[in-house]
Amino acid sequence: MDKIAIIADIHGNLAALHAVIADLEVWSPDLVIVAGDTINRGPCSGACLELVLRMVAERGWLLLRGNHERYLLSYHRQYQQATLPQHGPDYELSRIIAWTHSQVHAWVDVLDALPDRLHVALDTDRLAVYHASIVHDRDGLVPMASDERLRAQIEPEAAIFCTAHTHVPFVRQLDQTLIVNVGAVGLPFDGDQRLAYARLTRGHKGWNATIMRLDYDVASAAQAIYSSGMFEHVGPLAELLLRELQTGHSLLFGFVANYRDPILAGQISFEDALSACLAQAHLAKRFA
Repeated sequence: MDKIAIIADIHGNLAALHAVIADLEVWSPDLVIVAGDTINRGPCSGACLELVLRMVAERGWLLLRGNHERYLLSYHRQYQQATLPQHGPDYELSRIIAWTHSQVHAWVDVLDALPDRLHVALDTDRLAVYHASIVHDRDGLVPMASDERLRAQIEPEAAIFCTAHTHVPFVRQLDQTLIVNVGAVGLPFDGDQRLAYARLTRGHKGWNATIMRLDYDVASAAQAIYSSGMFEHVGPLAELLLRELQTGHSLLFGFVANYRDPILAGQISFEDALSACLAQAHLAKRFA
């Protein structure tokens, strides 16, 4: 085995998934690993999951569970118990996962059986793949982290530690471990709209990692948000998700962190909070 591709964070972006598959067909790796978050946040979760599972069956791809698969499984349990909110801010925030559930509910058992980590033997070395870190599937590795912080997040005995989750790719050597954050196929968050994935290649002096950035039809992906019925099913939050796709910057996390508690406390309406978040994002882009 000399060539391994690691992709992640497709997030229901079918146009980006088709683009990365086309590139992989040309490069022809020995193994492809999908490091979680195939679904949710984007418009085409069902189609993306179906295509990835077909690649698993036909091409031997390996698939991990990410935090968004975990969210879906948690939602499914609540759905079965009829304990889901029917109105209010929690309902508005849950509409995206509800819509995703409507697309992928037939594969719930498949998602539940997915591993949360993978290990691949590389001769005498080992490749470890997690969605985020050894701590938790939302404990992301970031490029500016200290060596001490990263040591607490990785398997130090792995020759290569591959991760995703943050949607910000980087490659960094730490002690004896090559750390590779593969970035995101469907929703990059480093201000670059091009999809990202990692290529691992074995050379004369060992394994190397390269982050690939590929153009794809972002306009088509944005149009899918409208044509799929996402605005109707997800509600006002779809505008924020569309803006993430168009700008290459994370907005949903900040919206929830900054506004969920004030919304629940009745200090601001969901719609006004969303408008404020979008306005702040617009200003940030203007003065960046």
